[in-house]
Amino acid sequence: MRELLLLNGPNLGILGRREPEVYGTATLADIEALVSAEVAPRGWSVRPVQRDCEGALVGAVHDGDDTVGAIVNPGALMIAGWSLRDALANYPHPWIEVHLSNVWARERFRHESVLAPLATGLIAGLGPAGYRLAARALLDLVAD
Repeated sequence: MRELLLLNGPNLGILGRREPEVYGTATLADIEALVSAEVAPRGWSVRPVQRDCEGALVGAVHDGDDTVGAIVNPGALMIAGWSLRDALANYPHPWIEVHLSNVWARERFRHESVLAPLATGLIAGLGPAGYRLAARALLDLVAD
């Protein structure tokens, strides 16, 4: 079975109780189920990885060469996650950066991602639906 890497960065493990006015009430488990349901008809499964440590995320990217593509929500690592950026630069498959909130409608320091120039695409501000849209896009981008 082919796997889609679902990579979530710092503080995303506490979704559902973390600033629900910004991030909503869906948990990371809810999002994982949403993505799994989207890709299952294609015969894909999801390899979910959430870590608060950048080094562990880098390791997950390195270990993910056998996946078909990735959805990456780096959280605040979008701002200065240079080692994550370097790992994703070497990731051999399409990947889409996703953010639950519209980062450009928030504090100015969130307005630039060091990862986005490398991403196949970027989705922000649509809540959990952004993950579903990223999964749909990867289904279209990846040939079986």
